[in-house]
Amino acid sequence: MSLREKLAGPTFGMNVYSGAPAVVEIAGNWGLDFVFIDAEHTALGLDLPMERMILAARLAGIAPLVRVPDSTPTGLRKALELGAEGVIIPQVHSAAQMREIVAATKFPPLGRRGGDSSVRSANYGGPGFDWADYAARANRETLLVPMAESPEFFDEIDAILDVPGIDAVHFGPADYSLACGIPVDYAMTHPQVRAAMRELIAKCHARGIKVMLPCFPYDETQVADLLAEGGDMLLVGNDMAFLNAGCRRAADLAKGARG
Repeated sequence: MSLREKLAGPTFGMNVYSGAPAVVEIAGNWGLDFVFIDAEHTALGLDLPMERMILAARLAGIAPLVRVPDSTPTGLRKALELGAEGVIIPQVHSAAQMREIVAATKFPPLGRRGGDSSVRSANYGGPGFDWADYAARANRETLLVPMAESPEFFDEIDAILDVPGIDAVHFGPADYSLACGIPVDYAMTHPQVRAAMRELIAKCHARGIKVMLPCFPYDETQVADLLAEGGDMLLVGNDMAFLNAGCRRAADLAKGARG
């Protein structure tokens, strides 16, 4: 079942910052629905290491979503041609920018995405390849997930969400808080952050758009809270946090053994 089909109900994924394909496979082995592979804040580029991450996702049966470094057309196209099931686009601030993103990721008549049949997303032009079918399938199945993480996004929220082609919006509480000069709180308990989250959910759902939310702390109470608020796609962990937790436990054991 594709991630798009799973979005009929709540879905769960995790952020991957390490660039380790094994992390992606482990997430898939445990039955998570998607991985959020980060190329904005990591050393990962849209090249061979990213290709290995996407191939690991395919092997493990988990949907790879790639957060691209920015909204430039080349990066968006390359992520999709490598085989990403969707792209997460940071720092979206205006409806004009969103229209450019749609144009870069959708084939005509929906956009102006450039095409090449010698890429993974086109099965390398192999048996049965047909341009019309490829373009229609890509337009139908590719997931577009802009990020709402700035006051500018919320200033233009209605115009942005009215741009055709948005499948989900990821709320970024850290950058939103930093831009607003308020404490960063991933639990989204600050009144201004919670209000922004609720506004995003209400306006997205009114248009049939899903909402992706970070879930921190990673526990049942927070999951229940965000699902009750209307979250559709929850990020319930990340590899760096899991490594830190494991290393903290190891350090505590070592400290205790040393006395």
